[in-house]
Amino acid sequence: MRHDHDPPHRERVDAARNRAAILKAAALLFAEHGAEGVSMDRLAAAAGVGKGTVYRRFGDRSGLAAALLAAREHELREAVVGGPPPLGPGAPAADRLAAFVSAYLDHVAGHLDLLRASETSHPGARYRTAAYRFWHDHLTSLLGTAPDPHTTAHTLLAALSAEHVGALLPELGAHRLRMGLLGLAVSCAAPDAPPGAALQRR
Repeated sequence: MRHDHDPPHRERVDAARNRAAILKAAALLFAEHGAEGVSMDRLAAAAGVGKGTVYRRFGDRSGLAAALLAAREHELREAVVGGPPPLGPGAPAADRLAAFVSAYLDHVAGHLDLLRASETSHPGARYRTAAYRFWHDHLTSLLGTAPDPHTTAHTLLAALSAEHVGALLPELGAHRLRMGLLGLAVSCAAPDAPPGAALQRR
């Protein structure tokens, strides 16, 4: 028996199925060719949907990248909010800050193409995301002893952008880049503490 609500219900089911198909196709194609190497036409064909469906659902490549990153970012956010110290609560601010920088650097290095596509799709794109606001609020809270925690948090996050990390990794190498960023973080969090106090435990 047909009911008035059947068409909208089927539409919701179709929309959910299309979204899952698009994200699955995007994950595979981005991993193989990089986010910049995949056209929306190719992605739509791989997902078995029209290109208009992709645009309506995600807007552009940066929207797709943001959707793919959401699950990874959620895991890091959960660790920051309720995970074990020093990344989670219960450790000194300097140690928590160093742990975040290290964990976030791992996140960036593991998803460079996706983050670059999400962050650089248009001017200021990175700063408008909910994830960036969360990271900034977290760092600001840990930088309470700094002269200007708000600005310092932006500065640290700028050093952790995908564009910056991607440019410096080949030149500096992973270890040197990590140690440099950790040193910067610790000096910002506790300028009066002995240099490298938190770094020695990493």
